[in-house]
Amino acid sequence: QLKVGGGNEYLVPRNGRWNLNNKQLHSPCRIECWALVSFYPRCDASHLSRELISCGMKRGIHMERPYTIIEEDPQCRSYSPAIRVEKMFEQIFDKLPGPPEFLLCVLPERRNSSIYGPWKKKCLIDVGIVSQCISPLRIDDQYLTNVLLKINSKLGGINSLLEIEISRQIPFIADKPTMIIGMDVSHGPPGCPDIPSFAAVVGSQSWPLISRYRAAVRSQPSKVEMIESLFKPLADGEDDGIMRELLLDFYKTSNGRKPAQIIVFRDGVGESQFDQVIGIELDQMVKAYRHMGESNVPRFTVIVVQKNHHTRLFQAPAFENVPPGTVVDTKIVHPRNYDFYICPQAGRIGTSRPARYQVLVDEIGFSPDDLQNLVHCLSYINQRGTVATSVVAPVSYAHLAAYQVGQFMKSDGSSPEETDGKTILLLQQLPRLHRDVAGTMFFC
Repeated sequence: QLKVGGGNEYLVPRNGRWNLNNKQLHSPCRIECWALVSFYPRCDASHLSRELISCGMKRGIHMERPYTIIEEDPQCRSYSPAIRVEKMFEQIFDKLPGPPEFLLCVLPERRNSSIYGPWKKKCLIDVGIVSQCISPLRIDDQYLTNVLLKINSKLGGINSLLEIEISRQIPFIADKPTMIIGMDVSHGPPGCPDIPSFAAVVGSQSWPLISRYRAAVRSQPSKVEMIESLFKPLADGEDDGIMRELLLDFYKTSNGRKPAQIIVFRDGVGESQFDQVIGIELDQMVKAYRHMGESNVPRFTVIVVQKNHHTRLFQAPAFENVPPGTVVDTKIVHPRNYDFYICPQAGRIGTSRPARYQVLVDEIGFSPDDLQNLVHCLSYINQRGTVATSVVAPVSYAHLAAYQVGQFMKSDGSSPEETDGKTILLLQQLPRLHRDVAGTMFFC
C-alpha cells in the first residue's frame, strides 16, 4: 500500500501501477515566488501556467501565480546555447526582486535540447535555483501531474510513502538506523578518452523513511568504473569524499542518529569486478566512517544490480510476461553465490527483463524473503512517476544523476574539439552542486 494525501488515503498498486486521480500528494509543497521562462515561441506560456496551477490545486500543491513570464528575445535565438541561457538569466534577475524558489523552463526540443545542459549547469552550480525543464506536446492533466510529481519532490515534498515504512514494519530497517545507498558511474561515448566519467552516489535521508534521497556527484578518469572519491583525504587532514557528505546529511535528517547498518546497491559492474567493489569501494566507505572519529563501523550489505544479461522469464505454457513482483531464486541462479532475479515492473510491450541482484556481502544477515521484499519495496518508492521501476529506486536515481550531470558538464556550447583543455579541467575538479539544491531531487 502507498500512503497519499493528508488523511487516511491509501492506494493499492495494480499490475505495477497506481493512479493519482482524485488524490492529493502525501506532503505537497507550497510555491510562493516562481517564474516561467520559455525558449519555445509556439508555447502559450500563460495558458501553461494557469493549467499547472489548477492541476497543482487538485494534488494539494498551492502555487501562486508566476511572478513573471519571460519569453526569449527572438534576436537571441542565433546565439550559442550558453549565451542564450546567460541572456535569459539577465532578464530573470532584472524582473524579479530576488532569487525565485523555482523556475519552470520550456525547451524548444523534446529530446537532446542544446539548451538543457547550459541551463541545468547555471541553475545547479552557479545560482542554486531549483528548476524543471519541460517540452510539452500537449497539456493535459496526466502530463501536468507527472511534471508536478518532479517539482514537488525537488522542493522537498513527498508524493507518496509506503504504508509499511510509516508503520515501521520493514524488517531489519525499522529496528536500527539504516542508510540505503545507490551507486553508478556514467561514461562518455566510445572513442572519446578525454571525456571524464561521472560517479554518482545517492544516500537515504530521514530514517526510518526509505523514500527520501540526496545525490553527490564527482568526476573521475575516463572509463574508470570503480568510484575513487568515496573517501578523499586532503592535505590538511580533512575528508572531501562523497561518503562524508551523505553520512552527515543522514545524521542531520535522522534526529542525530548515526547509521548502524548500510545497504549498498551497486550498478554497472560485472562479475570480474566484484572483488574490486569489496576491496576498493567498501574499504573506502569504512575508512570514511572511521575518519569521522567513529570506532563502531556499521554493518554492511553490498548488492550488485545487473540489467545487462540474457535471462528472460515467461509464464508457461503461453509464454507471456511474468506478473509484477515475480521472484526467481532457485534452479537458474548461481550454484554457489547468493543471487536472485526479480521483475517488479509490468511488461505491456515487448519482453520484460528481470533485474539480477547478487549479494556480495551481508553482514546485516537478511533472510532471502526479507531481502527480496525490501528490494520489491524499493521499486515502488520512485517519486518521479506512478509505476514500479525495473531496478530499486536508489540505483535509478544514481543512474540519472551520473548521466545528467555528465550531460550538462560536457555541454557548454562548444564543440568537443574546442573543449579538450576544458574537459581535462573538469576532470581535475568538478564544480560542486550549489548548497541550496544539492540535497534535492534535481533530475529533469
